[in-house]
Amino acid sequence: MSWIVEAGGDGWTQSAYEIEARGDRTRVESGESVLVAWPFAPLASRERAVVRVRVQGPDGWSPWSDEAHVEAGLLEPDDWSARFVGPGEGSLVRGEFGLRGPVRSARLYATALGVYEAELNGTVVGDHVLAPGWTAYEHRLRYQTFDVTGLLREGANCLGATLGDGWYRGRLGFEGKRALYGDRLAWLAQLEVVYADGTSERFGTDASWRAASGPLVSSDLYDGEVHDARLERPGWSSPGHDADGWSPVEVVERDASTLVAPTGPPVRRTEVLAPVETRRTPDGVRIVDFGQNLVGRLRVTVRGDAGEKVVLRHAEVLQDGELCTAPLRTARATDTYVLRGGADETWEPRFTFHGFRYAEISGPVRDVAAVVCHSDLERTGWFTCSDPMVERLHENAVWSMRGNFLDVPTDCPQRDERLGWTGDLQVFAPTASFLFDSAGLLTSWLADLAAEQRQDGLVPFVVPNVPGATGNAAAAWGDAAVIVPWVMYRRYGDAGVLEARFDSMRAWVDHVAGLAGPDGLWNSGFQFGDWLDPTAPPERPEQARTPPEIVATAYFARSADLLSRAAAVLGRDKDEGRYRVLASQVRRAFQEEYTTASGRLLSDSPTSYALALEFALLPGPEQRRRARRGSSSWCAEAATPSPPGSSGRR
Repeated sequence: MSWIVEAGGDGWTQSAYEIEARGDRTRVESGESVLVAWPFAPLASRERAVVRVRVQGPDGWSPWSDEAHVEAGLLEPDDWSARFVGPGEGSLVRGEFGLRGPVRSARLYATALGVYEAELNGTVVGDHVLAPGWTAYEHRLRYQTFDVTGLLREGANCLGATLGDGWYRGRLGFEGKRALYGDRLAWLAQLEVVYADGTSERFGTDASWRAASGPLVSSDLYDGEVHDARLERPGWSSPGHDADGWSPVEVVERDASTLVAPTGPPVRRTEVLAPVETRRTPDGVRIVDFGQNLVGRLRVTVRGDAGEKVVLRHAEVLQDGELCTAPLRTARATDTYVLRGGADETWEPRFTFHGFRYAEISGPVRDVAAVVCHSDLERTGWFTCSDPMVERLHENAVWSMRGNFLDVPTDCPQRDERLGWTGDLQVFAPTASFLFDSAGLLTSWLADLAAEQRQDGLVPFVVPNVPGATGNAAAAWGDAAVIVPWVMYRRYGDAGVLEARFDSMRAWVDHVAGLAGPDGLWNSGFQFGDWLDPTAPPERPEQARTPPEIVATAYFARSADLLSRAAAVLGRDKDEGRYRVLASQVRRAFQEEYTTASGRLLSDSPTSYALALEFALLPGPEQRRRARRGSSSWCAEAATPSPPGSSGRR
């Protein structure tokens, strides 16, 4: 628990606090107010409590805070009686049930193998997009909790869901893998009702449910969605719908022990943008421009005859006035809507997203808007200055994060990749934690990293691990296991993330220590190194000016040092001493192998100097001053335009 005190006057300090919950009260002499441990007995599954706090300062006790409400989810596998049920080759599942009286409260716990949108009595439940999101499904599958009290009625009710492939069964990665986690979609739903008289009842998905096809013809994160409105089933999620043509559902067995509650906010629609310009291609096709790159999908209003098609194609750039789709590689990024005909029809895809600025539109579209989608993180950091172009550069970084933090922190939101590359997040985590409250999302991602980490400590290049078996470790990528928890601790003051991930952190450093050997130099095996150095050949981005062993050894020293610091925070004295010594040994090996006595690096590149300075790898202040001068002169040289006609590097 955390709280903020609004206090007048300079020098006010909290000297004690009291917390009250469930009729219990505890008083603690402490100035702590951030991430204070729950002081009472743990909540049981489904238990609710009202919590309030007051604090003591120089002027006495404050009034009690407003009440905060806390409710536990389903904490044990035995709490689940529902079973996963699938639609077979269709996309819809439904079940009816009756309620015997007025309802005091009701909770729907739901998840899917695939992605889902739930409906209760004809109304969409919640505002989540692409639920349950993407995790290392074999180890962790998140479920969502919805308060559906207001959607229920006495007597007959109906609960249903539309299912799509999503990350579970859709195409993933540039290798084009499909059904990586399984080839059968399924939904798990458990509705728990508390009646006005205090009694309770439970309804869940089981073999009695029914399944059918619907208007969702296909859906894919990379390729887009096809929706045929002529196949819609009006009233399908309302009680009394004629379900004679529906088939029995497929029951899919799944261990409930992998079900976990989310630690961060879901993906939501966060903004709707209108086009800033409409133009025509040389062939007369309409293209709308939204003025900047964004991630999400289009919402269109159309009118035409039954069977007419609307085709929506997306891209980030234009070439000769046409959509330039080459950067998408094999991702089709195309959505198709088949009209039911008659009055205006408004449609937005359910189970896909695109990275785009431009959209090519064909068909009878009357209105179009872009719906921005991403993890609904709270903004916490801003930047302003006197130069509008610099401010725009900063906002571009903000928008890039919004687009790439769509449940998993990814490398790109548009082409046939969109993967959680560990190296990308390792570099960006400090910025992410400044711009947005990323604690919950990163906590979940680190749990997936630990789950995907090999027993010998090796961390895959990508989390969740789409490429599969990883034969070697890569510096800066695998180091995310150590650096990201440390960044979170520094940003949020939460030692709990270090405690939860210490074994993972230590396993990675021990694995690298085994690779480096007694001399402390990590100079063997494949490395990404200074990936995408502009001086590297386009077809060989790993061939950077900085030797990969310098990058690897520098990160080895950095992770050993941070692991020692984490151990100190946690009071693990033995580990603190061991890894402090290891960090010193690697630092000394780096100095002896890669630097001169004057502090100049044998690899005269900006990356070498940046790593040596940022990771404190040089022995003394004079060497660091000389290294700073060396790096500054290199940067100045690189920034100086080459004379006309010369072949020098700019």
